[in-house]
Amino acid sequence: MTEAHKPLLIVEDDPALQKQMRWAFDGYETIVASDRDSAIAQLRRHEPAVVTMDLGLPPHPDDPSEGLALLDEIHSLSPDTKVIVLTGQNDGANALKAIALGAHDFCTKPFEPEILTWTIEQAFRVHELQEENRRLQAVQQSPAMSGIVTRDPELQRICRTIEKVAPTSASVLILGESGTGKELLARALHDLSPRKDRRFVAINCAAIPETLLESELFGYEKGAYTGATKQTIGKFETADSGTLFLDEIGDLPLTLQVKLLRFLQERVIERVGGRQEIPVDVRIVCATHQSLKDQIVAGKFREDLYYRLAEIVVEIPPLRDRKGDAALLAHAFTRRLASDQRRGPMNLLPDAIDAIESHRWPGNVRELENVIKRAVIMTEGSMISARDLGLSPSDAAPAALNLRQVRDEAERAAVLTVLGRVNGNLSKAAELLGVSRPTLYDLMYRFGLK
Repeated sequence: MTEAHKPLLIVEDDPALQKQMRWAFDGYETIVASDRDSAIAQLRRHEPAVVTMDLGLPPHPDDPSEGLALLDEIHSLSPDTKVIVLTGQNDGANALKAIALGAHDFCTKPFEPEILTWTIEQAFRVHELQEENRRLQAVQQSPAMSGIVTRDPELQRICRTIEKVAPTSASVLILGESGTGKELLARALHDLSPRKDRRFVAINCAAIPETLLESELFGYEKGAYTGATKQTIGKFETADSGTLFLDEIGDLPLTLQVKLLRFLQERVIERVGGRQEIPVDVRIVCATHQSLKDQIVAGKFREDLYYRLAEIVVEIPPLRDRKGDAALLAHAFTRRLASDQRRGPMNLLPDAIDAIESHRWPGNVRELENVIKRAVIMTEGSMISARDLGLSPSDAAPAALNLRQVRDEAERAAVLTVLGRVNGNLSKAAELLGVSRPTLYDLMYRFGLK
């Protein structure tokens, strides 16, 4: 939809001010209402994404109660509509009340057309982001991949790899920094495989002491050691006919690496204190944030085991390298967590989106989810700001110095970011980038984007 066809509802009872606002915002399809009833009627008819409204409306133009009631009704009928409230110079208390009731932003009267225009544009931008994110979640191709929200070409390629490998029996090694979603991909691999109706068993090799890890993995016989009062099966047998996910495999002790290698070669295990070989049919999926090749050089990981585990290797890129994904994920987390916490619809303000996109996210997706969860719980009202997130828009990554590299990286980053925000809507992407559709096609071809 082009800007000229975007409906903008103006709720104002002063005819002269109505005329001024229609002239100032002639780039939009302006719709005017002068009181609460006509505003609701226009809202139902045109479903505008953005509304500007004066708090002082008939029959009591000097009292903000009618405007606040209208705001509350708009929020109930159309929670995603962005309302910009116009208030008097000394009316800060009512402006705060409006924000608490779900207003997107406020401007003081008499307003500066440039400032109000910018505020309206930002409101449309936030609304479009939410709509595209909702569409993105609705068109996830596979239920097994439903937890993965991305527009990043590299992560999409990894998802396609998981879909291809899942029906096979190949062992898969998933690499990536902490918090990137390694277990999420492992579960998707299991859910897409013929073993999906069997158990998916996960164990963190770094979280269990070495003296207990062997018993956890392989089980033990009665009397194997002090306190072993009964026969107990381990994770391998629990996952029989299913998938065993060994997280942080780089922390597996060398003694247990030998037993794991024997299982991969013979497909049998022995419980601690036992002598009987027990056949187990289980698919091994491993993950680590460490470089196993460096571990091999340091003598901490067996090279023969590595090649058994790494039949297929996928490496998840960190969130900071996935252009546009931070904003998409932030909206998805806000929507889900607000529902989980029974907070009602909550939205991210433009400064929050800017802060999210500029932050480096050393803890990756897990850190982003925790930040959003804290903000959803602690924020007063329905609008989340950068301050609520505890982030600063100044956390920008350092730029490259080579001019050609700067230009290419900037263009590629801009295209990826915009495609992430509009979920592949090429008309909208071209409009936001300020280029024609053929030019956008050329840029996507140049950067290898689909």
